[in-house]
This record gives sequence, C-alpha cells and structure tokens, in this order.
Amino acid sequence: MPRERREADILEAARTVFRLRGYEAASISEIAERAGVVEGSIYRYFQNKRALLVRVIEDWYSGMIEEDSQLLASVTGIRNRLRYIIWHHLKALHDEPGLSSLVFLEFRPDPQYRKTTIYALNRRYTARATAVVRDAMQSGEFRSDVPPGLVRDLIYGCVEHHTWAFLRGEGDFDIEAVADSITDLVYRGLAAMPAAAAPAAPLDAALQRLDAAVSKLNTLSLGAPAQEGVEHLESRRRRR
Repeated sequence: MPRERREADILEAARTVFRLRGYEAASISEIAERAGVVEGSIYRYFQNKRALLVRVIEDWYSGMIEEDSQLLASVTGIRNRLRYIIWHHLKALHDEPGLSSLVFLEFRPDPQYRKTTIYALNRRYTARATAVVRDAMQSGEFRSDVPPGLVRDLIYGCVEHHTWAFLRGEGDFDIEAVADSITDLVYRGLAAMPAAAAPAAPLDAALQRLDAAVSKLNTLSLGAPAQEGVEHLESRRRRR
C-alpha cells in the first residue's frame, strides 16, 4: 500500500479512537487494529501517541480553515459573514465534541502551547472574525473604539463558554438559535449609530431639561422672587 494511503488510514483510525476514548485511554494497539496494521508499523510514521494526536488536530484545523475560505467568500454583508463564522464554530464543536475537548484539555493548558503549530492554526482560524470586524469598522458599519482582537475573543469565548456543558456530555444546544443570539449581541453592540439618533448622556439630558426650564421662565414677566429662582437654576447648571 502506498505510504500516503497507509498514513491516511492510521490518521483516520486515530481520529476515531481519540474521539471516543480521549487521550489517556486511547491506545496505539486499538488504533493499529482499526487501521489494519501491526502496532509497530505506526511508529514508522509517528514518533509516539502524542505526535499522532497533534497530527489529528492539525488536520482537523486545516480542514476547517480550507472549508471556511471557500464558503465565507460566498457570504455577503457584515452581519451575514459574522453569523456564518459564529455558526461554523458552533457546528464544529457540536460535530466534534471529542476533538474539541482534546484541544481545550490537552493543548491549551500546556505552557508551550503558544509555540505549537496548533496555536498557529487556531490563530488563522479565528483571524476570520478579526478581519470581518476590522472591515466593518473601516467601512463605518461598526464603531471603531473597540479593538478587533477583543471582539474576536468575545465571540469565541462566548461560544466556548456556552457549549462547555455540552462538551462535558451534559445536554445539547441549538446551533441556529445560539448563532442568532450571539450574532445579534455582537452586531448590536458594535453597530455605529448616526449622531442624530445617538441617545444623550444622562447628564446632558438633565442639562437640556434645565436649559428649557430656564428659557421658559425667562420668557415670562416675573416678580423678584421668581427671578431669584431663575438665577438659582442657572447657577446650578453652571456648577454641573
């Protein structure tokens, strides 16, 4: 059998075993059995079980990135693109809870995580959200006083926090409904509002009401006591 085909069979078997057993309980012997090879032959392709897991996760990320590059290009509109990114991440976690848990539990806690290829792939994967947010800010659709990277962290942190119970095997979640809710939350929070429609700050609104009251009083023929009241209001407005 060609080397490429043998390696692909081993990776497919490993993905299944890691998905079902987790990392600690997964065994090279079971992977070899599923791949139809002797256990020793796996070490011709992979140094150890950890290297095999790394390759499985790398291939998973690479597949998602490639899929995104094709599908996201056909989605138009900032809100639609944002929703696609959120929906796709939710779907990835829902379809592969075993692999998702391995990323969260086996790789992210590692002090060397930021030096790994998996970290680099994750950066590429999440950079799509940063790019969409930055485009929206440059076009004026989103306010520009929030760092795009912070918005990216909010999106993926929100998704992962919301789905953590599911990844532990506790219940399920509605991909479409959650995608709609997170998209609405992010879009409404960042959407630029025309100056004319922007709500006045509480203090500004209070001063406007005070000015209106003063102006109204000034148009009346007032006696001395009332005039003193006007002057008192004006003095309060200036101090504020």
